This record gives sequence, structure tokens and C-alpha cells, in this order.
Amino acid sequence: MTKASQPTINDVARLAGVSKKTVSRVINNSDLLNEDTRKRVEQVIAELGYTPNPQARALALRRNFVIALIHDNPNAQMVLGVQHGLLEVLRDTEFELLVHPVDRGDPEMLGEIRRFLERQRPYGVMLLPPISENDQLAGLCASIGCRYVRMGSAPFDVPEHMVASNDRETVRHAIGHLIEAGHRHICVIAGPRGFRSALERQSGYEEAMKAAGLPFDRTWIAPGDYTFDSGMRATERLLDLSPRPTAIFSSNDEMAAGAIHVARQRGLEIPADLSIIGFDDTTIASHLWPPLTTVRWPIETMARAAALKLIGNGVGDEDGEHALFLSTLIRRASVAAPPL
Repeated sequence: MTKASQPTINDVARLAGVSKKTVSRVINNSDLLNEDTRKRVEQVIAELGYTPNPQARALALRRNFVIALIHDNPNAQMVLGVQHGLLEVLRDTEFELLVHPVDRGDPEMLGEIRRFLERQRPYGVMLLPPISENDQLAGLCASIGCRYVRMGSAPFDVPEHMVASNDRETVRHAIGHLIEAGHRHICVIAGPRGFRSALERQSGYEEAMKAAGLPFDRTWIAPGDYTFDSGMRATERLLDLSPRPTAIFSSNDEMAAGAIHVARQRGLEIPADLSIIGFDDTTIASHLWPPLTTVRWPIETMARAAALKLIGNGVGDEDGEHALFLSTLIRRASVAAPPL
């Protein structure tokens, strides 16, 4: 090897006194090695400044160095947050991010995803809710040998394949904050039917009301679909109730923004006439006036953990320590005591 030439895998194997296959196993983090051999090869790689050829590695692994983000989610801020978290981990590695939106209403969705995975051969896949809740999709990834991690509002898989939050518990805390402020007539803008997040958040509301001994009616729950317009429609319905609610919990910030818009149209002051709490703590929450009290969903933290699980940095512990990530209530200026 000359000074001008780049070191090769053959140079590493010769100087370490091992085969090319052994060097390849070290590069690909194989378990089929003893620790002394691994350390010897890693030392030679460091001394030579050897950089593995990603194309050659991809050919050997029959996988491309791509992490695929597959989603069908109407919340653009949430998807963007996940991308930021994934890219933070993938930056300065050989991995690239590929975003693949799908239509969960398409009866051919699973077949389309299978063709995508077989064509692109990603190293791993992150599945966003609500399609992450589809056990058939998880089974499809497993059947073709593709690593996957599912994101959700509650755990529904083993820790190796899961990053989840504690939505139900945190919403109970958020409703408790409204109750402590003196509110009794608390309504909800629910998320889309079929989303586990919507179920968990609505359940947290109902459990908090029951635990406080407060009555509530099904008319106090207005459907939404995580969009601004649906938040407006839901709020129009809730503010037409008699008596009018003194507080609204919105299942995401986008719908909460729609609620504030409608309240202002009706001449109501936030929070003097109506308190509002959102969920997600996306950028819009701090940019609204008044700044929105909301639940901070650890989207980017979960995405970072998912990326580490997928690229094999040892985060997927059996004990589940890194499978559950806690949401927190961020108190700002959109909650006050109810009007007298």
C-alpha cells in the first residue's frame, strides 16, 4: 500500500491477521466474533484510517444504508419533528433518510409497502401512527427481514420494536390542571377515529373527570381530525352548548389553534372567558396569543431513540428502559380560573 493509495479491506485483514470475512463482520457489528479479535481489527482500522465502501457493504448485507420513514399522518408538524429527530442521529453516518407517505385507506396499502421495501431494500423502517398500529404491517416487515420500529401513544409491541409515550396519563394530568383551576364544564376536541393517540387522549380525559367525581356528557366530546379546520368546526359545536364550556382540551395543537380562532370570532377572551389546553407542543403552541398551555409530546426524542434502535447502537434493551418516553404538561398563559 503506497502513501497515496487508500487502505482497503485486504490491507486491514493482512495487518490484523484475519480473513476479509472477519473484517466485514467487525464492520457490520456481527455477534459472531470474540472480543479480542474485534478489538484487534478495530485498532488496525483506526491506525490505517480505513473507511468501508458503503456500496460494497450494502451488497454484502443485501440492504441499502437507508432508513425509511413510512407514514400516513395528517399532522405535518408531527412528521417534521420525527424527521428532525431521525436526521439528528443519521447525520455524519453513512445512512440516509427516505420518506414514504402512504394512504391507509387504500386496500392495496400493504402490497404497495411490500413492493417499496423489496425495491428500496432499506436497512430499517420507522412506522408512524396510525399505520404503526397495524400488526399486519409489522408482520410484513418481519417476514422480509426488515428492521422496524413502531411509534405510538402507548406500548403495543416488544421494546426492540417500540417507542411509545404515556398519553393517557399525561392527559389525566392536564385535565387535573383545569380542575384545580376551578373548571367543571370541560369539553374535548377528540382526534380521528381509528387513531390510538385519539383513544388514549380521550380516555385520559374521561378517567380524570370520573376520578374527580365530575359529570360529563357525550355531547362534550366533539370529533376532530388533527387539522385546524376540524378544530374550528368542533369548537363551533362546543360553544353552542348551553351552558357553554369554561374549558376545552384539544387533542393536538393544530386543533387548539382553530379553537382559539373561533373563540375570538365570538368575542371570547382566552383565558378569561375560555381556557384551552393543546397537545404536542409544536411550534404553533408558543407562537399563539396567548401562548398555549399544552402537553409536550417527546416526538424528536422518540425519533432519535428509534433511529438508534434501527442502526444498531444498542438502545433496544430488553428491559424496555428506552421504549417508553414521558410526555409533560407545559404551562403557559391559556388557562385561568373560570369566569364567575
